[in-house]
Amino acid sequence: MEDYLKSITDLLNRIAHEEKGALDAVAEAVADVICSDGIIHVFGCGHSHLPAMDAFYRAGGLACVSPMLDEDLMLHVGGAKSSRMEKMSGIAVEVFRRQGVKPGDLVVVISASGKNAVPVEMLDAAKAAGVKTVAISSSAYRSHGGVLLDRADFALDCKVPYGDACLPVGDALMGGLSTYAALFILNSVLIDGARKAEARGVTPPIYVSGNVEGGMARNVALENRYLGRVRRL
Repeated sequence: MEDYLKSITDLLNRIAHEEKGALDAVAEAVADVICSDGIIHVFGCGHSHLPAMDAFYRAGGLACVSPMLDEDLMLHVGGAKSSRMEKMSGIAVEVFRRQGVKPGDLVVVISASGKNAVPVEMLDAAKAAGVKTVAISSSAYRSHGGVLLDRADFALDCKVPYGDACLPVGDALMGGLSTYAALFILNSVLIDGARKAEARGVTPPIYVSGNVEGGMARNVALENRYLGRVRRL
């Protein structure tokens, strides 16, 4: 347990230190979206869709976050299938056009490797639509076909090792790091972006727990504001 904990915390500390400037730039972009009443769309395939789910409709989360979900690219209806489909060209543009992305929104694409067709083409589709893009990916894959960081308007290096896992067990490695890294990065820029929007005089739309006093009423008001704009709400 201790070595895995150290691997995780060392990585998060490295991201916080080495990506500080990039994180701040993305937080400013998040603040721009909040202040213009836009939507922050988050996409990933396989395990990379988990941060999108974590940021969506939760206590302490921004109500303007919209996960870009397609079940064929997620794990719960066929993990092996989703892994194969992530590599297929032509899927992303069909997913993208169903999300209602508009100019002034922000699209975040998460892929540790940054090399598979769907996440790369999703980012390209957003750029072609004139929407600013953020890539969360690892530079360790650049020499192995990873291109996502180099195509985005904002690049956030999650710094996970090639292959993702970090602890040797027998003839393999265990202990994936990419989910922890992406969760930390995404939540950091959303929190800092909300703070920056507040500093500009705009109240960020933040859900609270529905199990605290007044929580349900606050959340219903936010739901009514974003119904039809956040696709999965």
